[in-house]
Amino acid sequence: MATQGKVDFKVTEKRLFSAPSDDFVEVDIPGLTYLMIDGQGAPGGAAYIDALGSLYPAAYALKFFSKQTLEQDYVVPPLEGLWWSDKKDAFTAGRQDEWRWTMMIMVPDWITPDQFAAVLEALKAKKPEIDFSKLRMASLHEGRSLQKLHLGSFADEAPVLHRLHYELMPSLGLTFNGPHHEIYLSDPRKVAPEKLRTVLRQPVRSV
Repeated sequence: MATQGKVDFKVTEKRLFSAPSDDFVEVDIPGLTYLMIDGQGAPGGAAYIDALGSLYPAAYALKFFSKQTLEQDYVVPPLEGLWWSDKKDAFTAGRQDEWRWTMMIMVPDWITPDQFAAVLEALKAKKPEIDFSKLRMASLHEGRSLQKLHLGSFADEAPVLHRLHYELMPSLGLTFNGPHHEIYLSDPRKVAPEKLRTVLRQPVRSV
């Protein structure tokens, strides 16, 4: 990745944040590092809101540390989420209390674990009202994946994913190799549901 000038990963790592909207395409996702926080329950619920309340301050604290101390500025990448459930029908049945998730924001590869730990300790002292104890920096390597840009509300994803799981993947001789992954290119607080842009990604492997 570039280390000069202000980096926007949506531009320099375009394959990670873009895909055609007409159908899924195969991509090879490299190992990446993220700020991560795990939880369970409905998106927009108390646990979810609390998670984002610690994730975003940490992401921006790392950005400012990188800019001021490492002299490398970058645009904070979009929010991403891994979604799964212990019971496969929890999503189709809408039992949101059973949904498990990892919300995350990508971290540049020039930031080290020790630097993250130091930034987090400073942030804990600066914002004692926020619980940062569940936050971590970890790597994720999804490798072979199918990816598509979804245009519209989150509720409209269900038939798209049903086709992926029960038609497209079986026809290609593929099965699951990790949880469902979403990359949120739009802010649902500012964008109408029908105009939301979300990258849908599914890590896969041959059956």
